[in-house]
Amino acid sequence: MMTTDLTKSELYIHIPFCVKKCLYCDFLSFPADEKTKERYIEALCDELMYIGCERAENPLRSVFIGGGTPSVLSAEHIVRVMDTVKERFTLEEDAEITIECNPGTLEEEKLKAYKECGINRLSLGLQSSHEKELKTLGRIHTYEDFVSCIRMAENADFDNINVDLMSGLPGQTASSFEETLRKVCTLSDCIKHISAYSLIVEEETPFGQMYEDGQLNLPDEDEDREMYHMTTRILSEYGFERYEISNYARPGFECRHNIGYWTGVDYYAAGLDAASFYGHCRYSNTPDMEEYLKDPISAPSLIEKLDQSGLMSEYMILGLRLTSGVSVSGFEKRFKTGIFDVYGKEIDRFIQDGLLDHAGDNIKLSEKGLDLANFVMRAFI
Repeated sequence: MMTTDLTKSELYIHIPFCVKKCLYCDFLSFPADEKTKERYIEALCDELMYIGCERAENPLRSVFIGGGTPSVLSAEHIVRVMDTVKERFTLEEDAEITIECNPGTLEEEKLKAYKECGINRLSLGLQSSHEKELKTLGRIHTYEDFVSCIRMAENADFDNINVDLMSGLPGQTASSFEETLRKVCTLSDCIKHISAYSLIVEEETPFGQMYEDGQLNLPDEDEDREMYHMTTRILSEYGFERYEISNYARPGFECRHNIGYWTGVDYYAAGLDAASFYGHCRYSNTPDMEEYLKDPISAPSLIEKLDQSGLMSEYMILGLRLTSGVSVSGFEKRFKTGIFDVYGKEIDRFIQDGLLDHAGDNIKLSEKGLDLANFVMRAFI
């Protein structure tokens, strides 16, 4: 069972820049000139200083620099951000500090700088090992570029690397996806974590328009499910155990930052459109770049204040994403009431239907339930 310490917090730092937006991407990201990047880093550091002085109360157990593609920035920009974090926040001695990177934007100088400023985990976006599939996605790199990044990371003494993969891609087959999985698993001992997502076609993307026009050659439902099920089986062969619906890790290398999201740890966020959760409230920064650059330390907008019912609902929905499930005793400790007193009817029904398992202190999705996770989770909203 995943446990968490609610006296600790996390920090997310958003870098919205990328070389070129991928055809499936609906995140807030875009190319930018060097002047805009410099202005953004100045504003971002101002915001980090403010958060560290005025809002953050607990030590940070993790820092995650995401995007966009943070590795499009210069090494000096990332070092400046990390120096600000170390100056204004208290970091746990073994804090997990991750930066997202894409092949085609990394070089030895950057990796050396990342290591020296305290970053100890890399998350590399590969998606596929097949050139045709990468081109279809609009990626800027080849598989060989990815391999080169892994070798540079090894030389820079990074031994905790995540790789992002995607299934259900246009033109992808179960065979080509299996080849990608096996290539990544055998490439390097430094790869300790794999995030494997099914493609979701979002409306406001080029893929969304192509889908509407009937121009997106997606795998059929049977092949898509075959890819989904083979992921767990193949990754397990190589020692990657599933600990969350889309995430697999070698023992001891589960992503601490994401586990914090799923178990209710407070997190602060800095940067354009960055979202925070602390004091039972959800906040969001402005998505307008000029507005952010003019005033990065203005109070973020309050999106939602969760009452007891909302907090319990979130505990269930996010906790059930973990293969270890939710803790019966943890629920009672946090909310001063029993989990069956609140959700007994729903839990009993799903156990009878074979979608939930109750073993000891844990209530978790069964193998059948993992396939119907969204259906189960909706019952706890």
